[in-house]
Amino acid sequence: MGKIFSINRSAVKGVPKEQARTAALVKNHGIKDDAHAGTPVRQVSLLAMESVRGQIAAAKARNAAVRIRPGIYAENITTEGIDLAALKLGDKIRVGKTAVLRISKIGKECHKRCAIYHQTGDCIMPREGIFGEVLESGEIAVGDVVESLKDEERNGRPYKYRSLNLQRPLFAGRSRRRKR
Repeated sequence: MGKIFSINRSAVKGVPKEQARTAALVKNHGIKDDAHAGTPVRQVSLLAMESVRGQIAAAKARNAAVRIRPGIYAENITTEGIDLAALKLGDKIRVGKTAVLRISKIGKECHKRCAIYHQTGDCIMPREGIFGEVLESGEIAVGDVVESLKDEERNGRPYKYRSLNLQRPLFAGRSRRRKR
């Protein structure tokens, strides 16, 4: 389980996103008032703060003069404490109290190198960013919980646990062979 470190949105594409304290995730759309919302597969983008910190350290080691911060990779939600790399296509995550996303794309193809790549020599979004479709709407805020639902759900239904009594023989009172 992790949390929302930063919420980021912009009114136009191609620029770093501005940080916000709250946002509305809209079913089948994305983050309200974000330029990237509405696309069928990439409604919401997520990137781990741990990855951003790694990029900051790498930029410092190369003496790159760039200020790396959440939103600069154009991600909508910067997470902390959840292993985004462990998520697979189709997995669901809860963001905040009610919003649910289904992972629809992992990584992205960069047709041209972004400003971050030119300033730092690397961009992590193509290999570490993930994208989701909004299945359930909800308000989100910085600090809200982000959790994988793959442990709670299986084929769309909650897991049901049953105990097995190992003290009793499995075929007690029955013959294993059919009588003819």
